[in-house]
Amino acid sequence: MCDEAYASSDELLSALNLPANADVHQLREALAREQGVRRRAECAAEIQSDSVQLALDLLVREPDVTGFFRAFVQRVMEDSEAHACGVWLLADDRSRCDLWMANIRGVYHAADQPGWDTLALPRESMGGHLYRYEPGWTETTVYSARDSRLPEALHDFNEANGIATILVAPLALPTGTLGWVALAAQEADGCEVGWRRTLVEAMARQATLALHHSRVAEQSRAEERAQAVLQERNRIARDIHDTLAQGFGAIHMQLQAAQRAGGSNLPPVVAKALETAVELARTHMIEARRSVGALRPQTDDTQDVGAALHRIADMARRTSEVPVEVSVESLPPFVAGVEREILGIAQEALTNAVRHSRARRIAVRAEGVRAVGFRLSVQDDGRGFAAERHVAGFGMTSMRERAERIGASLTIVTAPRAGTEVVLAWEPPSFSVPGQDHAAR
Repeated sequence: MCDEAYASSDELLSALNLPANADVHQLREALAREQGVRRRAECAAEIQSDSVQLALDLLVREPDVTGFFRAFVQRVMEDSEAHACGVWLLADDRSRCDLWMANIRGVYHAADQPGWDTLALPRESMGGHLYRYEPGWTETTVYSARDSRLPEALHDFNEANGIATILVAPLALPTGTLGWVALAAQEADGCEVGWRRTLVEAMARQATLALHHSRVAEQSRAEERAQAVLQERNRIARDIHDTLAQGFGAIHMQLQAAQRAGGSNLPPVVAKALETAVELARTHMIEARRSVGALRPQTDDTQDVGAALHRIADMARRTSEVPVEVSVESLPPFVAGVEREILGIAQEALTNAVRHSRARRIAVRAEGVRAVGFRLSVQDDGRGFAAERHVAGFGMTSMRERAERIGASLTIVTAPRAGTEVVLAWEPPSFSVPGQDHAAR
């Protein structure tokens, strides 16, 4: 501003917020202040520009987000001449925040590095504070060594390590906060704190974009993998239907025709062999059809989970003499993809009960829990099995993997001669945080 041209001295004094009768000393002080403001603005702009360039360089050089943040933290430490820098991230369910990585006196530490669990850091105290301190979710916070807002454990740690200030910048997007960057320094001078704050805020903005980009890319890759798995399952189901199921069906028909043609004239040994062959063909045809159903449990667009469970049970009744009861009560809404996994688990559990349990009765129950969650039970009164055996087998593994994909719990209750119950419990992901409105994050 001091370099701009003014029509009169009165305009210059007005621009500097000085009275018309200001003396030379006042004018010099005002100009010095104005130059200081300009230098700080230029310095902040240069830091912003450098942080953008650094982020671009790291995104090209570091293929994964961990490598990016490791280099990012190292650069923050070098530029700020700080004691330590840590990155804290919210858990996937947003119920807490955890220290992800840290650089202490130039040494890198991370959760996948030896000695992480024994690292002398008050991580739980700091993580709890970051999670609960509402203003810190949206704006940078500057703490003194014994700041009253910090837990007592932080006071002791700061004193033991000579830390004078801690600057915490949120990794914040318009849609929510992802975590925090915390910078600990051993100087408390106002000028030092000011430029460090500018540096941390500039770097945090670029780190936030990198983290968000990485998560979006990973989600896209996960969706592509899930789609590829689904397509492969559908291909296998088509192959089984068009070859094995159809082939066993044709063999079954031909064997039955041979039985009818031979009638009572067949020798007993041949008749018995034909009867056994007919039963084997029928059994394997049914198993092939069940396999198709297990591979393709998804429903038509017009069907809901309740209708699909009835359909699956009806298929089981047609291929078995075991009665299957179905009870469906007030189901909650499901997020995308959950229905497919639930029906896959129901299909597998019911198939196992029909094939292996030797049950006299099977019951399938689905219901809403506390108006938002969901509970599925597939129970039989069959022979059961030893508890240590239920961890083996592709079917059990498949059910557990499906449950993990939707964040549900799967419990298998069984014992020899005591029947088996498969229980799936699912609740929609919660993003609420104590004391704050989720929409604001």
